Amino acid sequence: MSDFYAPVDPDVLKREKARARALRASPWWRRRIAAGVCHYCRRPVGHRSLTMDHLVPLGRGGRSTRGNVVPACKACNSKKQSLLPVEWQEYLRALGAVSED
Repeated sequence: MSDFYAPVDPDVLKREKARARALRASPWWRRRIAAGVCHYCRRPVGHRSLTMDHLVPLGRGGRSTRGNVVPACKACNSKKQSLLPVEWQEYLRALGAVSED
């Protein structure tokens, strides 16, 4: 896993954060969090305890689009940080949290 990646243009980052705020205010997002279940650990935490996580983080070139955001509990979101989906799966596998199928 590489710790190096090109920095994202500050203007792009600002625009994507604004898009994320708009998505969080949308009926679509309210429906996504209504069940109150974390996308990663699948624990029911309640809709108020869910945060928006970017599968491909903004800092690594991700965008604030419906296909790139998921509801996550604060614990999973904090642990995932700026990992890409494949890196997150490697992390979970190393913990023994997922099978190797």
